[in-house]
Amino acid sequence: MVDLGPPPDGDDGPAGGQGRLVTAQDGTGRGLEELLGDRVPDPEAARMVRRISRGLALHAGWRDADLVPGGGRAAPSPYRYRSDDIDLDRTLEHLVERPVPEETDVIVREPLRPSVDVVLMVDVSGSMRGEKVRVAAATVAALAGALGGPGGRHRLAVVGFWSDAAVLEPLGGGASPVVLLDRLLRVPARGLTNVQFGLATGDAVLRGSAARRRVGVLLTDAVHNAGPDPREVARRFGELHVLLEVDGEHDEPLGRDIARLGHGRTAVVRSHRDVGPALSRVLGRA
Repeated sequence: MVDLGPPPDGDDGPAGGQGRLVTAQDGTGRGLEELLGDRVPDPEAARMVRRISRGLALHAGWRDADLVPGGGRAAPSPYRYRSDDIDLDRTLEHLVERPVPEETDVIVREPLRPSVDVVLMVDVSGSMRGEKVRVAAATVAALAGALGGPGGRHRLAVVGFWSDAAVLEPLGGGASPVVLLDRLLRVPARGLTNVQFGLATGDAVLRGSAARRRVGVLLTDAVHNAGPDPREVARRFGELHVLLEVDGEHDEPLGRDIARLGHGRTAVVRSHRDVGPALSRVLGRA
């Protein structure tokens, strides 16, 4: 089930069902080598991603919304089988020094293709098992598949958070969905949940991006019980969506607050089967 009701007006009001629940605990950024160490990869991770990713795809419209064929300002580019709009003047200039030209010596006009950068922030506090693992697998597989298109202009970063946080994949890292899920499962995260620090870590990743569209996707049950109020960090995002896991204890009011303040939307996710439609709709602003 995907719930995409319109966000309420106004920025004020209680943060979540329990009001403003904050503590003085600070999160710590953890290194990937420190977390994973010598832990053996789980072979079930690969089987799970392959099984869940079969038939799982996002509607391409959200990713290509800024990439209208023939639209935008054209830029000269070597021929790479994408455009037949030849820039004759530049091609002739280019061929003067190449008596035996190749196909890539032909210069064509191509529309600018603005890039999309997404940081996925995954709540790994508590126990990563059962449906929680399947939801994480579906989210990673769907986003990695959608952003791994031709040209490599769209990039995915992954942050895992609990009371602390770690960048499990930087923008442009290129790891496969299997590797990304394996890293999530191998993080020895237990206990409290600092949503604020997870958001702050994701925001720091996006601040290093020059993409035209910079998107945060938060996968969590929104049960925030450590660290400062996450709503303040949510305001920093230009586009922040929340996939709210409700297969157990959860705080829907806080999840909706975070998305609203981050200029995004909330999708309620009950199982891994909800992930594809939820992502397609929040990212496409359907």
